[in-house]
Amino acid sequence: MELILKETISSLGQEGEIVKVRPGYGRNYLLPQGKAVLANANNMAALEKNRAIIAARLAKEQKAAEDIAKKISGLAIVIEQLAGDDERLFGSVTSADICSKLATFDVKIDKKQIVLPEPIKTLGVAKVQIKVGYNVTAEINISVVPMKVQ
Repeated sequence: MELILKETISSLGQEGEIVKVRPGYGRNYLLPQGKAVLANANNMAALEKNRAIIAARLAKEQKAAEDIAKKISGLAIVIEQLAGDDERLFGSVTSADICSKLATFDVKIDKKQIVLPEPIKTLGVAKVQIKVGYNVTAEINISVVPMKVQ
């Protein structure tokens, strides 16, 4: 099934691209959600008319993503958590914790953009990838230190 993407989907492509997907995925998810339209003659003509507008918007989004990536690349964040004697945490550091800590640096990203295969459960330093935009990633250092109990 050929579809024209109406928005950028990281696993498929950018807005305005023509992609081939399985019929069930297109029919049951992309079309009802309004994320794509069928690649027929009418929609192809509309795409060609709007191609310059889409390209300008994508370039603007790409520039914004690169600016954010430049701002946070190599950033070192310190997160305090309660920990036991064996350097294991009483809980874990999740992408939501990292997202809220980044907000203190005036970086607004969604927690879904943080690539964290599993929560951090030990003290120390971890490198974390952040998907800032389509094909733009940045790496930050997360230092997990024990919380000082008063």
